[in-house]
Amino acid sequence: MANNISIRHLRAFVAVAHQGSFTEAAKHLHLTQSSLTATIKQLEQQSGLTLLDRTTRRVLLNPEGERFLPVAERLLSDFDTALSDLQAVAEYQHGQVGIAASPSTIACLMPTVVKAYRQHHANIGILLRDDSAAGIEQHVLANDVDFGVGGNHSDQPDLSYTPILRDRFGVVFSEGHRFNQAGAKSLTSLPWKALASEELLLLSTDTGIRAQLAQTPAGDTLREGLDRPAIEVSNPAGLAALVEAGIGLSVLPALAAGTRSFAQLGFRPLSEPALYRDLYIIRRRGRSLSPAAHAMLQLLRQTFAAMPMPAHVECVI
Repeated sequence: MANNISIRHLRAFVAVAHQGSFTEAAKHLHLTQSSLTATIKQLEQQSGLTLLDRTTRRVLLNPEGERFLPVAERLLSDFDTALSDLQAVAEYQHGQVGIAASPSTIACLMPTVVKAYRQHHANIGILLRDDSAAGIEQHVLANDVDFGVGGNHSDQPDLSYTPILRDRFGVVFSEGHRFNQAGAKSLTSLPWKALASEELLLLSTDTGIRAQLAQTPAGDTLREGLDRPAIEVSNPAGLAALVEAGIGLSVLPALAAGTRSFAQLGFRPLSEPALYRDLYIIRRRGRSLSPAAHAMLQLLRQTFAAMPMPAHVECVI
């Protein structure tokens, strides 16, 4: 037989046990006495046991009722605690929001978002995971984070990709490099063919940057370097150190080249053709966001749309 015992039955039983009277318990629960009596009868029928002994003056627990009372109290306590936790999350009293993003997004753009969010929701924890494009997708798929900000690395069918940022590819070089003709911060573009004779240092293949270079016509000029790079680096900071040491140069989107690791390096956009990287808000299809995560996503959109972007970076909301 199906068990249809509910929280309503447990509350009724505990109230009668504590009050020792159907009349007083009904008042306590704001029920009619007949409704309360029917609820207790349903509980005893569902359990197959009589739990209460009725006398002319009192209602007493029998041995089965005495054994069941602490169980019912614990179940009610657990339920009330869980419900309070849900309400606290809904009211932004506690909880955590997780975001996976590229290192450049976290370094250049997220501090402004996090600062504004903390001013309004100081009790909500924030988890920021920096990772490659492939890693960002995997974090969202595994529900490790609420959403991601990164490139479309593999067009996962279980993920949705909403464009939010676009930045232009350029060449990153050391202060003493010949490309530093007009100063390390020159905005003058260079054609891709100017890189043909250069030593190319690249990020590893799990990054969206490397994947996009390999798939675009602009990469044809660098085909040999892309297929058989002399040096590959998994971390942008390590790449910056190698470029600064004069070992070679690299091709990066403007946002990645705008982080502190690249502050002492030059950057010039590449042309013929101009190549852009798109960054997306990445979400798991069919998964709703908590109120705290939804508030973070809305604030991120609003902040990105309003804040001044680095050179060659634009918000596309």
